Amino acid sequence: MNDRPAVTLHGEHLLPRDTDVDALVRAEHGDPFSILGPHPDGDGLMIRAFLPNALGVEVLERSSGRTLASMEQGQVPGLFFTRLTHPQPYLLSIRWPGGVHVTEDPYSFGPQLGEMDLYLFAEGNHRELARVFGAQVVEVEGVQGVRFAVWAPNARRVSVVGSFNDWDGRRHPMRLRFPSGVWEIFIPRLQPGDAYKYEILGPHGILPLKADPMALATEHPPGTASIVARPLDYQWRDDLWLRERAARQAVNAPLSIYEVHAGSWQREGGENGPIYNWHELAERLIPYVKEMGFTHIELMPIMEHPFGGSWGYQLLSQFAPSARYGSAHDFAAFVDACHGAGIGVILDWVPAHFPTDAHGLGEFDGTALYEYAHPFEGFHQDWDTYIYNLGRTEVHGFMLASALHWLRDFHVDGLRVDAVASMLYRDYSRQEGEWIPNRHGGRENLEAIEFLQHLNEVVTAEVEGALVIAEESTAFPGVSRPVADGGLGFAYKWNMGWMHDSLKYIQEDPIHRSYHHDKMTFSMVYAYSEHFVLPISHDEVVHGKGSLIGKMPGDRWQKFANLRAYLSFMWTHPGKKLLFMGSEFAQWREWHHDRELDWHLLNEPEHKGVHDLLRDLNRLYREEPALHELDSDPAGFQWLIGDDRANSTFAWLRKSSSGDPLLVVANFTPVVRGGYRVGVPITGRWREIFNSDAACYRGSNNGNGGGILAEQVEQHGQPLSVSLTVPPLGVVILRPEG
Repeated sequence: MNDRPAVTLHGEHLLPRDTDVDALVRAEHGDPFSILGPHPDGDGLMIRAFLPNALGVEVLERSSGRTLASMEQGQVPGLFFTRLTHPQPYLLSIRWPGGVHVTEDPYSFGPQLGEMDLYLFAEGNHRELARVFGAQVVEVEGVQGVRFAVWAPNARRVSVVGSFNDWDGRRHPMRLRFPSGVWEIFIPRLQPGDAYKYEILGPHGILPLKADPMALATEHPPGTASIVARPLDYQWRDDLWLRERAARQAVNAPLSIYEVHAGSWQREGGENGPIYNWHELAERLIPYVKEMGFTHIELMPIMEHPFGGSWGYQLLSQFAPSARYGSAHDFAAFVDACHGAGIGVILDWVPAHFPTDAHGLGEFDGTALYEYAHPFEGFHQDWDTYIYNLGRTEVHGFMLASALHWLRDFHVDGLRVDAVASMLYRDYSRQEGEWIPNRHGGRENLEAIEFLQHLNEVVTAEVEGALVIAEESTAFPGVSRPVADGGLGFAYKWNMGWMHDSLKYIQEDPIHRSYHHDKMTFSMVYAYSEHFVLPISHDEVVHGKGSLIGKMPGDRWQKFANLRAYLSFMWTHPGKKLLFMGSEFAQWREWHHDRELDWHLLNEPEHKGVHDLLRDLNRLYREEPALHELDSDPAGFQWLIGDDRANSTFAWLRKSSSGDPLLVVANFTPVVRGGYRVGVPITGRWREIFNSDAACYRGSNNGNGGGILAEQVEQHGQPLSVSLTVPPLGVVILRPEG
């Protein structure tokens, strides 16, 4: 279409130039508000609307619904215009082939986001993005509707598309707020539940429809659209929990975490049945966790993710709970129910990488926006995912706001940050020549380190008592040291070294364990270098690694005895505890995300024995300060026997700041150790308060008859000692009776 002077009507310029019309028709106009909607025209008002496929449009008085004018067709079908004699609020009555739709004109509303919102976003420090960006149900000038805002600085045009406009990108092109790169529009009368995406014209052409990075709700997979969410108006009842949370989650408190994949813990009707929603899980999971004595549930990522087989770790919606389990309101009710039962909730959270699905964040506006541009920085070869560019202030702020969204809006008690090691090092899992050094020539990812430090400082300052836990597998120093002291500022770090060493040891045939004795003692060399969680997580029971019981050597009896001894060792070792679901009752099969756990095994005595043992270990762990109070203090642990390699036997004291110590003795051979002398510091009778070989756990019931008297025989640097029967593949715990 050739450019020409604007067409005039009654001496007034009502029609846009042909170049503008051509851009509207081709959905390439970068500033639709300059053409569409109301524009002053002398004493009157010029109104234009582009409504492809509409049969006709009338302008109505907003207050009364009286017809003010019929709009005429412009240069092309779908372009309508008219002039009112004076400015006033109006409605558009649009005749479509399927009926009449009356609505306010989206292009009659001014800019929506405040300058401070845009400034804080660009700075990377907007803490409330979940309440500002994305699709927000709002009222503007007395009109109910939805405000959309999305960051796409390199786009030539962005439109909201959905069922409300037949997914036609010509209908609702957005306004660009320069220089922030944020596009926005208020669409009147849209309702919660409406599906939408963004149609983006990038520098090199139209892109696949994109889901909203800030969506608060999504379609149920395999659907990929975002959903306009109703504002979260949940009435919380957990004030007491929140007041007590800092003390409950302090470093001197017991922390015993049950790691759960929500879709496969239990299913309706059995193994392959439908998954439970949050309400159904609350009815079943919470009483179970409470009965078992865990203090916390850790949920594998419940943010929306396209592929269920990623277990949630390849997620695209950093702000939306997965529709698989229900609404945001449903999830809030689940968290509230946990708190009502005295159980904390930790979420796995993934700021390291995101999947390459076409509707996702990758090349969101036609350029590398959320990810690094260079594949040596921006692509994970192992996981086939993109890496967040946390050095970009807007991405930094996006992820910070996501963390705060879960912690503040959903009252979540902690975040377990996934794959921290991959964030810290630019050469993570890369060969020489496949990574780009930082500005100092080093391998550390300085931008990611700065983000993690900022995250932990903000959470500490703004969410009282909340935990941020690092899954970090390297020797990076100071992961749980305060930022002010040069650390990363995490509350805890997963002790991956302890996990690898102890599992390596327990998988050895007992006859060979004497050659691997140091695997069980080495962790105490560095036990106080960080605040640690001891993790036996889902990672240890997938990808052909088999189940925890499946790792144990020996015949059936020895396998169960080994597992009971291993769990007892773990629960008496310094460090908070984490155990993946199914391990507490010795599931044989490797975990699979598409089927429920093998609950029928609890009908078998050996499995019930492990189940009961773990319940009792959790009770002891919570009730005995010596087992948790000084987890991060060398004063809380003392080796008595750490070098009995020949007998594969260990003994140590656990201590608290006040009260009696506990004596722990572990025998990792299938031989009963009779008359095994161990030094003790206190006279009198030592009562056996736990025995992993007890008959109630389906052990051989070797032990010390409930207790034993200390004798005036010096041993292991102690003035007294006890002569014990240490059961085969067993752990006993004794406490002074006085």
